[in-house]
Amino acid sequence: MCGPHFCSMKITEDVRKYAAEQGIAEEEALKKGMEAKSREFTKKGSELYAKA
Repeated sequence: MCGPHFCSMKITEDVRKYAAEQGIAEEEALKKGMEAKSREFTKKGSELYAKA
């Protein structure tokens, strides 16, 4: 499923590339990515709808 700001195929490709570059499993790459996004979300105030 893809749209103007989201493409699941691109995300999957990026995760696989990152995992290969880091020498880690795809599952570990996903976990690290989600942890980083969680910290970013909290740092920006935990607002679901941020102003552009």
